[in-house]
Order: sequence, then C-alpha cells, then structure tokens
Amino acid sequence: MRIDPVTLQIFANHAQAAADSTAFTLFRTAHSTFVKETEDFTTGLATPDGMTFASPRDLGATWFIGLDYANAVKMIPDYRPGDICITNDPYSGYVCTHTPDLHMWKPIFWEGELIAFTVSHIHNTDVGGAVPASLSRQLTEVHQEGIRIPPAKLYEAGRLNQALLDVMLTNVRMPEQNYGDLQAQIAAMNTGERKVHDMVRKFGIDVFRQGVKDLLDLGERQARNLLSRIPDGDYFFADYLDEDAPGGVPVRLALNLKIRGDEAILDFTGSDPQLQSSLNVPTGGAERHILLMVGYTYCMYSLDPSILLNGGITRPARCVIPEGTILNPKFPAAVGMRSMTCGRLQGVTIGAFQAAVPDLLPAGPAGSSAIMNVKTVDNRTGRTIMASIDPITGGAGGWSGGDGADGSGANSSFLKNTPVEINETEVPIKVLRYGLVPDSGGAGKHRGGLGTFLEFKLFTPNSVVTARNRDRTRFASWGSNGGMPGKTSGFWRNKDTAKEVDLGNTDVVACDPGDVILVASCGGGGWGPPWERDAHSVLFDVRQGKVSLESAADDYGVVIRPDPVDGGRIDDTATAARRTRLAARAKPGQFAFNDQRVDYERQWTDANYAALTEVLATLPVHWRHYMKKRIFAAMDELPAHQRRGDGSDVRRAFALAVEEFPQLRQARAAE
Repeated sequence: MRIDPVTLQIFANHAQAAADSTAFTLFRTAHSTFVKETEDFTTGLATPDGMTFASPRDLGATWFIGLDYANAVKMIPDYRPGDICITNDPYSGYVCTHTPDLHMWKPIFWEGELIAFTVSHIHNTDVGGAVPASLSRQLTEVHQEGIRIPPAKLYEAGRLNQALLDVMLTNVRMPEQNYGDLQAQIAAMNTGERKVHDMVRKFGIDVFRQGVKDLLDLGERQARNLLSRIPDGDYFFADYLDEDAPGGVPVRLALNLKIRGDEAILDFTGSDPQLQSSLNVPTGGAERHILLMVGYTYCMYSLDPSILLNGGITRPARCVIPEGTILNPKFPAAVGMRSMTCGRLQGVTIGAFQAAVPDLLPAGPAGSSAIMNVKTVDNRTGRTIMASIDPITGGAGGWSGGDGADGSGANSSFLKNTPVEINETEVPIKVLRYGLVPDSGGAGKHRGGLGTFLEFKLFTPNSVVTARNRDRTRFASWGSNGGMPGKTSGFWRNKDTAKEVDLGNTDVVACDPGDVILVASCGGGGWGPPWERDAHSVLFDVRQGKVSLESAADDYGVVIRPDPVDGGRIDDTATAARRTRLAARAKPGQFAFNDQRVDYERQWTDANYAALTEVLATLPVHWRHYMKKRIFAAMDELPAHQRRGDGSDVRRAFALAVEEFPQLRQARAAE
C-alpha cells in the first residue's frame, strides 16, 4: 500500500536532506581544487538494487540523477556492515564512465537487513596514464587512461584493504591529493549511513521500505505527466564535435526523439561510429544509461522544476544505441574524453525537445567547457604541482522568459569557478585576466549567455597545460525562434606576440617559462529576433561591456551614439530604420546555425549521413572509424559540381574503398 501523500512528501524531504548532508560533508572535507571548488562530485542514496532515489540539488555535479549502480552492485558477491566498495573501470559494471571518476558505495543495514546504499563519486584530477590529468583526445585505448579498478571492497567489515589502496596510490601522479579526496568520500558515505538510520528511527522500517518505492513511482508519474503534454511526433536534431581525433573530421551526434503518449524513445541511430580516440561514451548498451539520459533529465526539470530528481523519471524513456557506435563502444575503446561528447549530447537532446516545445526550452547551450589543469614545478620549493585551476565554461541559451546565464550556464552550470586567489595559492601561475567574452552570446530578443576567458602565465620549464573538453572552434551553439548562434571558442599560446600559436582544439600543451596561455569559451544561442529586443536592454549591455557598439548596430539594429558622460545614447530615428531593414531581410526558421555549420551541411546532408551510417554498419567495428576517414577524404576530393547530396556519393566512395582492401573483405566474412 502506498504511503499517504503528506507523509511521502515529508519522507522525500528527509531523503533530500540526507543526500544534501552527504554532499556537504564531501564538499567541506575534499582535498583537491577540482572537488572542493569546481564541485565535480556526486552523492546520493540508492535502493538495495542500486537505483538512486535521492540526490542533492545544490552541491556537486547534476549529471547523475537516476544513476543506476545495479550492475556494479551485483559484481560484489556479498555485503556486510562496514563494507565500502569502489570502482573506476568504465568497462566493469558501467557505473563509472571514465577512469578519473572514482565511484564508491556503502551498504546500509538495519537489524541485519540491507535496506539501502549510500553512494558517491569524485573526479580525481589525475589517475596516472599517458598524460597529466589522464585524459586527452589523442589516446586510443582505455589502457592509456590510467589505472583501472574493477568493483572491489576497499573496506571489508570495517577493515581497510591496504594492498588495494597502495596499488591505487602508486599509479597516480599526486597520491596525497587522491588520498585526501578518497577520505572525503568515505566521510560522506558515513554521513549518509547515519542519516538513513535517523530516517528509519523516525518513520519505521516498513515506511522506509515503502517510501523508497513510492518516491521512484512518483518520479515516474510526474515524468509521464510531462511527456503526455508534449505533442506526439518525431523530432530530429543533430550537432557536431569539431574533430573525431586531433586534426580529424567532425563527429556527428544525431537524435530522433519519438514522443508517444506518456513515453519517449531517444533513437541515436545516425551518430558516428566508434572512434579511434577517447571521445567514446561507454554505456554497455543500457537503454537508460545515465550519460544518455542527462539531457532528458535537464529537459524534464526545466519543464517542471518541482519534479522529483530520482531514477523514477527515467522509466518512461528508453534509448536506441547501436553497438559499435560512439555512444555504445566495444572494449578497449578509449573513453576518457566522454565528457566532451556528453556535453554535446545533452545539447542535442535539448535541441530535439525544443523542436517539440519551442516556447518552453532555451536555445543552444555553449555545450563546451575547457577543464584547465596545470602540471608544473614550484620554483620556491622544487615540488611538483598537479592541479585543476578552472573550468572555462560557456553561456546558456536565451529562452522565451529571458536571457541565458553568462559564464557558467545551462548544462555547464554545476561547474563552479575557482577564485583567482585560490588558483595562485594552489599553483605557481600568475592570472593576468579573467572575465566574460564580449559579443560571444548569440543575439536575440533574449540574448545568449556570454562565454568566459582566462589568461595566465607559467614560470618553469617542462610545464604542461591540459585543456580537457576543448571544442566549439568550428560549430557554434545554435539560435532559435529567430535568434542568432553564439560565437565560437579559442585557445592560444602567447597571443598577440611574435610567438603566437593558435592551439585550436589541442588539449595537451607543453609550455616554456614565460609562456602565456589564453583560453576562451563560446557563448549560448539567442532566442527570438534580435531587433525585437528592448533597445534599452541593448544599451545596458553595451555599457556593461557585454555587447560592442558594432554588434548593437549590426545584430540588434540599435544605433548608439558614444557619450563620454553616460557611455552612449540611443539614436531613435536611425535605430527604427535599421531595425526595419533587419526584419525585412530575416529568414524564418526554428534554428539558426553559424556559417561554418551551414557550409559543412551543404556537402554532408542528412541523406549523405544516412548513407554513411548504413554502409559503416556493415563493417567490423575496428574498421569503421578508419573507413569513415577514407570516405571523408574521397568526398573532399569530389568537385562541387559533381556532388549530389543524396547519398550516392558516399556509397560510391565506400565501394571504391572496399575494393582497395582485400583484407577488409576477409574481416567482413569472418564477422
């Protein structure tokens, strides 16, 4: 029998408070900057089967609502009080999704009965591997991405497995940092255990058991109610990562969202094949894998902020993810940079839902966040330093109710910035500039949020800067409902000097003493026609330095005459004339993409991508990425006047490539 609604709401509040308490413990006791400042961690409570039923709302990463520990939980044969289990292996249990993420779970017992788990994860700054911070697009197999620990007991009945801990800490670059964060996780889970025991004492064990089930059922009912209000139909959206490997070709992520009554099917067929780089997302084929569902969860929460954030909201949805693709790779594919792919994937899901309910969801989020790490030496002490210094995130998309958030917006909003003083204390660098990128947000009736930039100087030889998730130098966030796309990102060494290097999407940079690094993120897309934006709001943005005089005139049609006293005045006559011209030249459409994407899709049409998906699916997995690159090269060599865009060009290039490799015919026959 279900618990009455009043008691269930009180129970839900207690579960929420317990999850918040575990998060606060972890936040306050963590060692590394990336956990205690950036807040890349999660905590929660899970059922005895491993499904998360309570998660914090205000602390840590918001990605993992509904994280299912079931497969990992089953890999431990028995549980006793005092056990604490760990894993960071992306291919064991599919709860961890890249090696820096250390997941832990502790069984909670009441009178000898397993009643719940308290769970947590933190992103370690480094877990060994080929590069500092362990992650880079250039890596090609998971073995290069640091030590991997399959599900195991770190504590058994309260006794530490010292041998396992020693192996972990021997294989990382900053063991004291990893150990400090590990201790914080343990403290957090002990807090979770105490809070669950408090709940049982308050409500009784029978109400606790039923309350957990009812919370998940309520989340499901709320999600079904939301989905039933979306018109039935198929809603397609696609977006791209700039490169599938260093110097490579774009990565396509495609989604056909099918709304059927109170259910949703997220069909990712048409997304790229498994890559020979670390952009793959390890899901194990699970149709509700957490990394596939993050964008869906964000949309549900945006449509109804009162919805319960637990695994129940994922029940009405399922994903279609063909094996051997970027979203369902086969071992031992590298997966360390799955976070870049996930950021774009979330945007694709938001785009598909926005196609269904354009007035309720925002324009394109920046969807790119360069996680900056520095490995260097302190000249004063000779000590090696390895630390995260800041996430350089982009803005949110504008929406029908207002502008997008500047700086850290939309699906990057859980990543907190680190104060300059903390960075300079933790790492021997000098921060020269840190702020918002003017004109980076897409113009619109409601402006896209601005991106951020960071410029800093290094002082020792052999320093290495890693910029995880660098992207959006080619394909910007999209505008919607008449709004304009955001601006692209940038990355430079010694910009505006004789030694300037445009680093593009490079994510590992070796630096010399005196080198200056400048990284800038992209902005969110605009919503609604820019010439409909309140002119005084444009003037305010100009005075704030967020929009230039040129953009005010060219994009918004607001002519501002400089004034040394108040920073400018609107020329009403010139503004009215310019806005009339902008409205007359407008091209209708729900989405607006930047010029680079428009040019790219003239060659790579939906029909060509459909043909590419079809032919690559006939190949063994280990041939697919290679053949994709061969087909792209052949398409680039085809004269423009011979391109049909109907898929025949792709099929012809594929047939020629197959003929070139007799060993491929053998591999296809063997499979």
